[in-house]
Amino acid sequence: MKRIFFFLLTIVPWTLFAQLDANLPKVKISNGMLEGVSSSCINIFKGIPYAQPPVGELRWKAPQPVKNWDGVRKADQFGPRAMQKALFGDMSFRSNGVSEDCLYLNVWTPAKSSTEKLPVLVYYYGGGYMAGDGSELRYDGESMSRKGIVSVTVNYRLGIFGFFAHPELSKESPYHGSGNYALLDQNAALKWVQQNIAAFGGDPKRVTIAGESAGSISVSAQMASPLSKNLIAGAIGESGAMINPTLAPVTLAEGEQAGIKFAARINAASLADLRAIPAEKLLDEASQKDVPRFASTVDGYFYPKLPVELYAAGEQAHVPLLVGWNSEEMNFRMVMGANEPTPENYLKALQTLYGDKANEALKYYPGSTNDEVKLSATALAGDRFSAFSTWKWYDLCFQTGKSPVYRYFYERPRPAMRPEMGNAVAGLAGGVIKDSGANTPKMPAATGAVHSAEIEYALGNLPTNRVYDWQPEDYKVSAIMQEFFANFIKTGNPNGIGLPVWPAANNGKSEKVMHINVNSSAEVETNRDRYLWLDHQYITK
Repeated sequence: MKRIFFFLLTIVPWTLFAQLDANLPKVKISNGMLEGVSSSCINIFKGIPYAQPPVGELRWKAPQPVKNWDGVRKADQFGPRAMQKALFGDMSFRSNGVSEDCLYLNVWTPAKSSTEKLPVLVYYYGGGYMAGDGSELRYDGESMSRKGIVSVTVNYRLGIFGFFAHPELSKESPYHGSGNYALLDQNAALKWVQQNIAAFGGDPKRVTIAGESAGSISVSAQMASPLSKNLIAGAIGESGAMINPTLAPVTLAEGEQAGIKFAARINAASLADLRAIPAEKLLDEASQKDVPRFASTVDGYFYPKLPVELYAAGEQAHVPLLVGWNSEEMNFRMVMGANEPTPENYLKALQTLYGDKANEALKYYPGSTNDEVKLSATALAGDRFSAFSTWKWYDLCFQTGKSPVYRYFYERPRPAMRPEMGNAVAGLAGGVIKDSGANTPKMPAATGAVHSAEIEYALGNLPTNRVYDWQPEDYKVSAIMQEFFANFIKTGNPNGIGLPVWPAANNGKSEKVMHINVNSSAEVETNRDRYLWLDHQYITK
């Protein structure tokens, strides 16, 4: 009898273990056994390490493989989020504090066995490479899992921990480069998915990467890098690409010089000194207002050359791409500052930005009345913030890619806040800033779909955001957008029964854009000339 029982344990699907131990699901991965939690037929495994803690001598090194463990490892709590300041007062975390030990991921799966080969979504969070976490409710994977998808969120290093370059780091590196540790973390997570996702019922050959803002920028980076381009079957980008002017990489020499200057500033004479600084102190020093942002680098490893050059040469992953941005990525104040939006003030602003080409700019962003100035300044602000780089990514794949490209323009503004929010101010991350004294950006009242507004709609997570008074129309938009995303993750094509027809654009043909709103429809692109003009400005500068 004992032999029969032992034999059964070795052949049954992993979910049978739930019946043997208080309804808790277990799964065997390459490093050992995990025990997660269940939520209405969705099994959830939180805080799974995908690399060794990047601390001590591993600070500013490429992520190292996880060491195996004995027994059963609990996977019922989110791991710590990466080192970061509270830059966005509306971000809502479920993570276990803040720590340099942050390389964890989370898995939601509807699979009943490890043989189902379901499509996989790997989602990278936003936050400007300065903040964010895979535990945020807006990224929760349960709703997508109910669509038959194995969902994964990934933590990665941020700020100085994720992008610090220095000659000593390049010298000790086997690839003679430094920086890009955040991007290497994301790559390591993709390798982990390839090795382990089948145990959760996922198909490693059907992995779609996605993200918003810095997460979208990360998708563009992974799609271009020779390290990752063969690990993915599809890509979704929401508002951002690693292309000038949006967080584009610098040369390795420039990154190293920035590292030298920072080390001198804090009186660190060597790499050993830098690694000996406590994480909290290092974060404090790097967060001073006069310290420039640490940029990604063309390190000769993750990036053999600029991503825009890789795409132009057609060297990116040739996989289906779904990409777009929102109708109000940034407010007109980004262009106008504190000045009133009059034609006279607008012309002065354009002269400041474009010099003797200001009148050219007016052809594409006209401003003959106050109302027209607001509209055009809003469009220009959004383009300069993230829309242009996303367009350039799209256009490069449109021109050189061998797979379909689906482009969207998201237009649904968030509804009013719930009455109990009081006088709270809308934040950049979809929540609110209740403390008027909080040291965090506060945006003017929106007239369109602001940066990050689409996340809860696309991932089916409106109910997780109790800030806004969601209306039936919002749930209609969410149902459409989530179906588009789910179909794309499953098939590489967002189209499906009951949805508006979304034509693909590729090889320079059929350039239509899906306008997503209460009444969604594909429309002919009308702004190509303005993006080509902007492209010329960034190329010639």
